[in-house]
Amino acid sequence: MISEFLSKLKSILFKSKVSTETALKKEKKLTKSTKTKAKTSNAKKNIENLTTLPGVGAKSAKALYAAGFKTTKDVIAADEKDLLAVSGVGINLIKKLKKLK
Repeated sequence: MISEFLSKLKSILFKSKVSTETALKKEKKLTKSTKTKAKTSNAKKNIENLTTLPGVGAKSAKALYAAGFKTTKDVIAADEKDLLAVSGVGINLIKKLKKLK
């Protein structure tokens, strides 16, 4: 009789621990996915903003973003050599960007 009581008590105690841990893990996963979504939406917005520059299309905007140029100001203020190092950026684009300075 006592052993049955103890086994029921153990099962109740262990179930509550597991459910609490599971809830915490789910909460952590939700916050991680929210952060990831926020980062990707910010990246998309920044890439879209880069396409507003004359001569910058979607592919070159992605390449510029991947190279570390997050804003249009970064691209405009960048050195020519740094921009030429990015794939998809050529002399014609640099000439267009010079006009913006």
